[in-house]
Amino acid sequence: MGEEKPKPIGGVWPTIKPFVNGGASGMLATCVIQPIDMIKVRIQLGQGSAGSVTKTMLKNEGIGAFYKGLSAGLLRQATYTTARLGTFRILTNKALEANDGKPLPLYQKALCGLTAGAIGACVGSPADLALIRMQADATLPLAQRRNYTNAFHALYRITADEGILALWKGAGPTVVRAMALNMGMLASYDQSVEFFKDNLGFGEATTIIGASTVSGFFAAACSLPFDYVKTQIQKMQPNAEGKYPYTGSMDCAIKTVKAGGPFKLYTGFPVYCVRIAPHVMMTWIFLNQIQKLEKKAGL
Repeated sequence: MGEEKPKPIGGVWPTIKPFVNGGASGMLATCVIQPIDMIKVRIQLGQGSAGSVTKTMLKNEGIGAFYKGLSAGLLRQATYTTARLGTFRILTNKALEANDGKPLPLYQKALCGLTAGAIGACVGSPADLALIRMQADATLPLAQRRNYTNAFHALYRITADEGILALWKGAGPTVVRAMALNMGMLASYDQSVEFFKDNLGFGEATTIIGASTVSGFFAAACSLPFDYVKTQIQKMQPNAEGKYPYTGSMDCAIKTVKAGGPFKLYTGFPVYCVRIAPHVMMTWIFLNQIQKLEKKAGL
């Protein structure tokens, strides 16, 4: 008898699969990349170079400091990455159908990435705020530290102390940053996969690594200025008179450029790029492996 073909899975699974796979791959990548992300945030907060920040953290706080905020990072991936990667794949699949299965032009991929980034950022903004605050807490004076024990404690305290809408504090720059990052990351990845596979004839592993590296660079280059502003907005505290140092993201960007020039917005770019590129690469690699396992299981 011939080998039976697996029956197509019905129900809701085909719809939610891109979201589940995206979230799972992002969470696995975060577990590996968390220490680099922690160093990146400390550099942006003005604590020195990557080397000095690493030495200071090891000396004063121990190895556990590199994983501070991991629960918030995982929660962020479970919300933000689940939404953005799932939405991007749904949008590109719909666009492919409308294009009769022909490869999408770069501008359509970019639009899908922008849209997916905006949706993902709106969903993941509370967890992103918790992550930034937990990572920045040790840099504050003792009297100003919030001492969140985990991501859910942070979300509870923010809601109780500042109101439910405070969970979306800095959501504006977060959404803009996510749109820029996803435009660079997702569109360039799909475009690079097509180029490496179809034009250069690369194998699967080489294609994934090459395309991930390209998308990681463009994600970093497009998003770092917005990430810098977002970090400054989310970690700011009022002075003795109750005034914040910035009235909004545009005010922060203008004051930053006036004080240090446009390249100030690219503070920590090497570390940021090193952090983004491996996370992108591992996300795609984990996603590829998850999809292989699903195919073997007939899902």
